[in-house]
Amino acid sequence: MQIKQISVSGLFGIFDHVIPLNIDERITIIHSPNGFGKTAILRIVNSFFNSRNAELKTIPFRTFRFEFDNNSSLEIKNTDNAEESKNNNIIFNFYQPDSEQDSFPIKPMKIISDLDVRIVIIDKIIPGLERISPRKWLYDPTGETLSLEQVLERFDNLLPSSFKSQEEPDWLENLRSKIHIRLIESQRLLNLVSNRSSKRSAETPSTLPTVSVYSDELAKLMQDKFKEYGTISQSLDRTFPVRVVKQQPSTDLTDEQLRHQLNELEATRSRLIEVGLLDKDEDAEFQIQPQDIDESTKNALSVYVQDVEKKLSVFAEIASKIDLLRKIINNKFAYSYKEINFSKEKGFVVTTSYDSPLSNSKALSPTDLSSGEQHELVLLYELLFKVQPNSLVLIDEPELSLHVGWQVQFLKDLQDITQLADLNILMATHSPDIIQDRWDLTVELKGPQK
Repeated sequence: MQIKQISVSGLFGIFDHVIPLNIDERITIIHSPNGFGKTAILRIVNSFFNSRNAELKTIPFRTFRFEFDNNSSLEIKNTDNAEESKNNNIIFNFYQPDSEQDSFPIKPMKIISDLDVRIVIIDKIIPGLERISPRKWLYDPTGETLSLEQVLERFDNLLPSSFKSQEEPDWLENLRSKIHIRLIESQRLLNLVSNRSSKRSAETPSTLPTVSVYSDELAKLMQDKFKEYGTISQSLDRTFPVRVVKQQPSTDLTDEQLRHQLNELEATRSRLIEVGLLDKDEDAEFQIQPQDIDESTKNALSVYVQDVEKKLSVFAEIASKIDLLRKIINNKFAYSYKEINFSKEKGFVVTTSYDSPLSNSKALSPTDLSSGEQHELVLLYELLFKVQPNSLVLIDEPELSLHVGWQVQFLKDLQDITQLADLNILMATHSPDIIQDRWDLTVELKGPQK
């Protein structure tokens, strides 16, 4: 199930926009002057599908509509200040062919009578909140002081069902489960995380550079894959002798085919070493001379090839993603004499080829990268590693801090990523350098006719 068109009326009380999505091309670009609602549209899409109902109430619009490729549609109706609103100001209406309309009004959050017992959980669940009184919090990212009612409304998507006074209908949960949305916001260089303190049992939130968080995250992903590789290797190695003995001689497999398979395995193993997933000592040289292959060794080598293929297949997906990320980033970093590689221990490994009189070290911290370099690395990492396949990714202002030359290349890089990671993109930009000659992918948001 995919979104084929979105539309909004009365955005900010002024604008009506219709945005058909390029389903076949997988990339849709919206552009307009400042203030026409590009970011607001992305926020509404993200808020609905990620159950951030409270955020919908903060954006002024009359109706917002999703058209799906199965001919169903969903309308978000904002009845705030309208005669019909009574105690509601957001209503979801779902329309399906040959079915009655389903509706769900978002009611104001009610404070549950026994909530006091569970309020302490809020501090642990929601990063960035600092309790300043029994029912008031300071929200670090914005500096706001929030009451209990405001916390429950704003972070309703993060709270367990026991906190909620309104159950959502099955049709709404089912719809949201079929459409996966991820918003990559323009402010993406800082990441709010919860760190387990060694002195306290509570989790203490802190704001860290996103590039550092993602570097550590990638290292963990690589370590997990290496552990999986080790587990499979132990299992196969333990049964290898028995399987060689039981293997029936294959008359179809020629010596030339076997040598080709062995060469392919060595090439794969070398590639995995290059992207940091295997260590060099894992690359045991296995060169077979033509005279070494006879009927007795062919059986053993055939089982060996099957085993190594199974072992190395563990890395196939992550290796392809790291390889593409490395290729794109190093193409950009070459201009500033930098290079990125990857390791299971550190994640991002950044080095410079520039000889500085101030330091003998060639190693750089990821946070030593410029803001533009960090923006590019963070954005590409999110697309490749943090979005599940067949998602719609919303990207706000990808051109931020990027040199014109990088903007020119961005769409080509994005097309490579969407193909590998199986993604759809809805992107908001001001930059004609991002668009290049692909105006066929664009939708211009226009103001009302004067």
